[in-house]
Amino acid sequence: MRLHAAILLALLLPLSACEAPAPGADPTAASGSEATSKWGYPAAKTVAQVDEYFGVKVQDPYRWMENLDDPDLATWVAAENKLVQSYLEDAPSRAFIKKRLSALWNFERFGLPEVAAGRYFYTQNTGLQNQSPIFVQDGLDGTPRLLLDPNELSADGTIALSESAPSPNGKLFGYSTSDGGSDWRAIRVRDVETGKDLDDVIKWAKFTNITWAKDNSGFYYAGYDKPEGEDELKAVNRFQKLWFHKLGAAQQDDQLIFERKDQPEWGFSATVSDDGRLLVISGSQGTDERNRLWVKDLSQADAPIETVFENLDATWDFVGNQGRTIFLRTDDQASQYRLIALDLDQPARDKWRELIPSGGGGVGTLQEVSHLNNQFIASYLVDARSAVTVYDEQGKKVRDIDLPGLGATNGFRGSVTDTEAFFSYASFAVPDTMYRYDATTGQVSAFKTPKVDFDPGKYETIQVKAASAKDGTPVPLFITMKKGLALDGTNPTILYGYGGFNIPNTPRFSPANIAWMEMGGIYASANLRGGGEYGPAWHEQGTKTQKQNVFDDAAGAAKFLIEQQYTSADKLALSGRSNGGLLAAATVLKYPDLFRASLPAVGVLDMLRFRDFTIGWAWESDYGTVKNEEEFKALYAYSPLHNIKPNTRYPALLVTTADRDDRVFPAHSLKFTAAMQAANPNAELPTLIRVETRAGHGAGKPTVKQIEETADIFAFLSKELGMTNLDEDTDDTE
Repeated sequence: MRLHAAILLALLLPLSACEAPAPGADPTAASGSEATSKWGYPAAKTVAQVDEYFGVKVQDPYRWMENLDDPDLATWVAAENKLVQSYLEDAPSRAFIKKRLSALWNFERFGLPEVAAGRYFYTQNTGLQNQSPIFVQDGLDGTPRLLLDPNELSADGTIALSESAPSPNGKLFGYSTSDGGSDWRAIRVRDVETGKDLDDVIKWAKFTNITWAKDNSGFYYAGYDKPEGEDELKAVNRFQKLWFHKLGAAQQDDQLIFERKDQPEWGFSATVSDDGRLLVISGSQGTDERNRLWVKDLSQADAPIETVFENLDATWDFVGNQGRTIFLRTDDQASQYRLIALDLDQPARDKWRELIPSGGGGVGTLQEVSHLNNQFIASYLVDARSAVTVYDEQGKKVRDIDLPGLGATNGFRGSVTDTEAFFSYASFAVPDTMYRYDATTGQVSAFKTPKVDFDPGKYETIQVKAASAKDGTPVPLFITMKKGLALDGTNPTILYGYGGFNIPNTPRFSPANIAWMEMGGIYASANLRGGGEYGPAWHEQGTKTQKQNVFDDAAGAAKFLIEQQYTSADKLALSGRSNGGLLAAATVLKYPDLFRASLPAVGVLDMLRFRDFTIGWAWESDYGTVKNEEEFKALYAYSPLHNIKPNTRYPALLVTTADRDDRVFPAHSLKFTAAMQAANPNAELPTLIRVETRAGHGAGKPTVKQIEETADIFAFLSKELGMTNLDEDTDDTE
């Protein structure tokens, strides 16, 4: 597991040394004070901070907001939170929206089972529980019993379970917790029989998995040194190490397995092969999909760590092994990935065997491969929707696995000797259903089926292709809405996108989206360049100096929705989270006339300083770096914080972030909001910010906080998009 899988930027007057024009405006052009602001924006002080990049001087008047302990910032944030709630007081039907969201969220849902020695471990949430408890049952038809309830770990539900793994003998359950949304992890071990935790506690783990030794003696994990003299939620994370923890030992006595003191940006994760012979170490560099690979032969005492690939030139995902022959999913000479067999004793390229070719005979992008029942289960993406094919160990096709429809799967994990696997299937209108796959017969049967308080038969999803706004590249677009909805340009519409880090934007279920469509809205999800839908080339076309392609793709999708009369510019909102938050801000700054509203959530918005916080440096593999002149120019040209123009009609913005987000440091959102408000204090449409407390980047956010935040967002949209009478005909339960 690389950092990428653990993942997925004031008002300025930059002047070059020769007085050439550059993006931005004078921060003194508007005071942002309540006295001069139409919207009553709280006053935000400014400081005289100037940075220089390749002769370009860039002012950063809100640099002080990077200190989250500044008392002036606490006052400003409190006033902003008060302002947004005041603005939403007269939003139509907020109370009804929250009530309906609560009803839709209140359904029993399950996580994928992890199986060890005949025991099945999975999450189960009754509906409105803040966190999902862990249950265990003996055998497929056994009686479930509660093993771990994270709701008991904190009064407000803000301590969440993160990574987990049962020991091979099924007697122990390793799990990690996140406090208040932080990426920092504490790892503990629970006795499955007694339900009690052992004394073992691991702290300062981060971007890690939990990998047990096959003899159940302990586990491998990754972490960093404890931050000293710095805010642990802001400190830059470098020099990750890989450790082995022997049960019963103190953490300070853990065995250091791997580190590179000469490589501060390398990260590591461990996998133990199914036969227990090989320890496979994957080495990441930031969020780059390419990785390095090492192995250690555990069958030999004191065996050295062997280098398989140390150049960062391809992706090498360990799938399984037969002795010292390893199976790897790779994009080496494969535009859509392939599966190869490599003998560690004869590793030369001309000795490799190709088992599954790139594209699988034209099937699509090979996303994941599992080694199960001495077969390979290959999961593909075909135009961003899932397809699954089974091959034997020689690469001969065995069967396709039938899926319920146009949607996305996850799972099919297990060991080479397992004869069953579990997977989930979901679409925009079908909640995640857990299925069991019998690897000997090919039969698929439902394992856990949720029931949500709505009729999925009333909705339809179609897939179309828009044209990117600049170069005309086809941009796939899923559109989900009520059947029979009139396409007359009046439908409130949310356009969602991500477009980064080789992460595919696939169909997924959300009770919030169902509520939105019940309100009469359309939900559109775009597959933008930068994502992982079509292989490495598609990803690379949305990175570094080509990042503007992503925003142009989103604009093209918006134009399609308007031209085909799904909606109009006055009824269209752009939405995105994290890297998608960057999308939601940068796109509307470039194309303000296409949107009425935008929802940049936990976004990377200061593209000149993202590398200076926590794990931000890791994103340079996708964004580029200000240390390179060409890449700096590209970053500066679209960075939301640096491209705000005064006296401009921008869409209404509701920026959302959280005070404990140590993935995308909240200063991104705070500085951007202050700059937007100062540039256009009397704008036609408002810029507001909502700062959640005791929450992080999003993972593990308590259900109650998710509902409250979504209710505020939909209330904001209902007001901005002119949605009325929402409580008259929105309940789908009839």
